[in-house]
Amino acid sequence: MYKTHTCGQLRKSDHGKTVTLAGWVNRRRDHGGLIFIDLRDRWGLTQVVFNPDVNEEAHKIASALRAEYVVKIKGIVNERPAGLENPEMETGEVEIIVQSAEIINAAKTPPFYINKDAPVEEKLRLKYRYLDLRRQRMQKNIILRHQVNQYIRNFLTQEGFIEIETPILFKSTPEGARDYLVPSRVHPGKFYALPQSPQQLKQLLMIAGYERYFQIARCFRDEDQRGDRQPEFTQLDMEMSFVEQDDVMDIVERMFTGIIEELTDKKLLFKPFKQISYNEAMDRYGRDNPDLRFDLELKTINDLIANSPFKVFSGAVARGGMVRGLNARGCGGYSRKKIDELTSFVKEFGAKGLAWLSVAEAGQAHRSSFAKFLSAEEVEAIVQQLEGEAGDLLLFVADSAEVANESLGRLRLEIGDRLDLRDNNVLALTWVLDFPFFTYNAEENRWDPSHHLFTAPADEDIPLLDSDPGKTKGKQYDLVCNGHEIAGGSIRIHRRDIQEKVFDLIGLELEEAKAQFGHLLEAFEYGTPPHGGIAPGIDRFMMLLAGEENIREVIAFPKSQSATDLMADAPTPVTAGQLQDLHIKLDLEK
Repeated sequence: MYKTHTCGQLRKSDHGKTVTLAGWVNRRRDHGGLIFIDLRDRWGLTQVVFNPDVNEEAHKIASALRAEYVVKIKGIVNERPAGLENPEMETGEVEIIVQSAEIINAAKTPPFYINKDAPVEEKLRLKYRYLDLRRQRMQKNIILRHQVNQYIRNFLTQEGFIEIETPILFKSTPEGARDYLVPSRVHPGKFYALPQSPQQLKQLLMIAGYERYFQIARCFRDEDQRGDRQPEFTQLDMEMSFVEQDDVMDIVERMFTGIIEELTDKKLLFKPFKQISYNEAMDRYGRDNPDLRFDLELKTINDLIANSPFKVFSGAVARGGMVRGLNARGCGGYSRKKIDELTSFVKEFGAKGLAWLSVAEAGQAHRSSFAKFLSAEEVEAIVQQLEGEAGDLLLFVADSAEVANESLGRLRLEIGDRLDLRDNNVLALTWVLDFPFFTYNAEENRWDPSHHLFTAPADEDIPLLDSDPGKTKGKQYDLVCNGHEIAGGSIRIHRRDIQEKVFDLIGLELEEAKAQFGHLLEAFEYGTPPHGGIAPGIDRFMMLLAGEENIREVIAFPKSQSATDLMADAPTPVTAGQLQDLHIKLDLEK
């Protein structure tokens, strides 16, 4: 027997018991005659003591032990002497007096500390991921992920959902990102696609009559990487029949509230979750996934400067753009160097520059990059519009609505970080509603769906699909938290004529639509119930629950930011024989 107990299990009440433990050497300390080892497994640490007077052979073995050796010990639980307890260990009231020991496996010196949460270059961590996963921080994250998944399964089962697996090998259809393609050996020249989501399949399950489905699904998207994206990721896929938007939102809200309150020590800022419209989010925060942990809001000053002699402002308005500003409270003392840093920051998101005004005390002149071009009355009107007070720094971008919102929305988050307003222990979960159904693609002269092809338009807006598609609202609802979208959902189209109309508006000819989505269109003709669903991203949600900065910290074996597996050195070339079996020839640039 390797273990009678775990390394996190023994307590003072176990004094005198003979036990067997096995695990990794976390730390070794030689105190002259006595050797102390902190033995580690997934459950915790236990101090074991090697005394040559108890067993000389075991003491010799202890002398050879090094960090990360795998060992097995047998001994007697001993209550530590008063004053020698370790309150930082759950087993800190006891130690094991070793009677026998065995080295199960030796270990090379690790490339980084396992027993310390010291900074380590991420590439090194990913190359030796199996060692990185031994560290306490990573074990805590992975175990929390398991607990969240179990909570989800138990909660949804109690709510009448059933878990159904859908295929990984499916059909390539246009869903936004590029597909990962899998060539078929038995059907030369044809390809499967790894699913970007089980969207069509879960709708077909509603047509099949299952009514409440869920799956913790693996999804794949061949897109550029960033901190909260991976080429393969996990989402909680859910679909429900005979529901309205509020029914789906209620299920998710109750489930997420339970997860946060029962499994973490995070604080929910809004209970029930806050709800805002898409237009309100863009107007107040410049983004459709706002971070509402702090109140800093954007303001538009077009009406104040439309006729201004300052052409940077008035020219932007004349071109159909916007002049938007935000009030960085208490930052009026920023040096030019710091303001230049903020200017460089907004330029990364398309802004041509950043106008600024440092609000002075009454009767004193404001420091500003533009006030000299305006009258005193215009300047004061702008200060009032942004609710500026002495010591505040007002920041402005004049550009198209898209650029002004994106750059200032990002700057709002940057200011929030600089002023320490974004508390990682607070979760501000917010529903964003009433999205536009389409966005216009001027380059290709067609409409693009704001969400995806299968979202239903608002019932009252269905006539607008023929007369004015740009005014159509969709039955879409996104759940955002701390500036991240963590779930996107919608009520789906369940009528073939409306689905074909949407295909037509996005420029998908009927024959092409039948070729790509014929299975779904035909299924609509066999009694399709109204249905809707949502797909929370497990990785992104876990990142927020664990207080991490990117999703790689909550995935056991993630890809790097360049979509490579540094541990297994993937992707790799394949042999000419493998390519021949698949009837594939490579045409690579030399």
